[in-house]
Amino acid sequence: MTSRSYQTAVNPVRRALVIVGPTASGKTRVALALAGILNGEILSADSRQMYKMMRIGTAQPRAEELRTVPHHFISDRYPDQEMNAAEFGSEGRRIIDRIFAKGKIPIIAGGSGLYIQGLIDGFFEGPAPDGQYRKSLYNRIDREGAAVLLEELRCIDPVAAAGMLPSNTRRIVRALETHFLTGQPISVLQQRRVEIHFSSVLVGIAWERKALYDRINRRVEEMLEHGLVAEAQSLLAQGYNPQLKALQTVGYKEVFDHLSGRVGYDEMVELIKRNTRRYAKRQLTWFRNDDRIKWFPVAEERELDAAAQEMAAYFLRHASQEGF
Repeated sequence: MTSRSYQTAVNPVRRALVIVGPTASGKTRVALALAGILNGEILSADSRQMYKMMRIGTAQPRAEELRTVPHHFISDRYPDQEMNAAEFGSEGRRIIDRIFAKGKIPIIAGGSGLYIQGLIDGFFEGPAPDGQYRKSLYNRIDREGAAVLLEELRCIDPVAAAGMLPSNTRRIVRALETHFLTGQPISVLQQRRVEIHFSSVLVGIAWERKALYDRINRRVEEMLEHGLVAEAQSLLAQGYNPQLKALQTVGYKEVFDHLSGRVGYDEMVELIKRNTRRYAKRQLTWFRNDDRIKWFPVAEERELDAAAQEMAAYFLRHASQEGF
């Protein structure tokens, strides 16, 4: 299909284009095409692509792709520098403001539904962490177990506690910390949404399930061929704990199990494929619940460029419509 350019398009009502889809669906390729068509900059809404030294396992864009179009949240922090969805939303909105100020269109691309929601809909951001108090809570988890702290939270904030399990240690700690710092239940504070000064047009890449799973299996094999095991070994050699949130990621955790001798190589490969397919299924479940998303079906890799053209036309058709 002949490429068309809309670089003279204006965006007077501050609308961003959001591209969603499960892992391995082609979001990077489509985002790059759209950035060229619409004169945009890409903001990655992937909760793992933001980490350095994790290029292969998170399928970060290649160096030449990063040179072609300005990207944000790609390899810009270390694996032990955590970021949650609310923090991502706050920082991402500042970047979006700068993109608008350049006269460009923000193109948000990713598969982390919670991060996208935090960015375009807004979350309660809460007080700044209290390092000493937070450390004391984690020490208590080590001594007493997370179930004890969850029961304490249940007395303080039964609404928040109802949606948690003892395994949700970070959420339990944050809820107790927020109550300690503000004197209010986090479930009450979370009802206070931040103001969003732009609106979004959401599009999705839709593959037939079998074709998507085939793509996932091929991607896993390519990651291993390109050095995923060596990348994981390098992270360990630099002293990063495999229990870090960033490293508790499909692909890395299975490799760590292999390196520790818990699983053989062939079993590791099959576990990565299976767990990635399961992750994709969870992503699809999340996105299917958002009726704002306009889905564009594709059946082959070569159709992604045509889908990008259709998405650009869809965006421009609606970007000037008030109330869209």
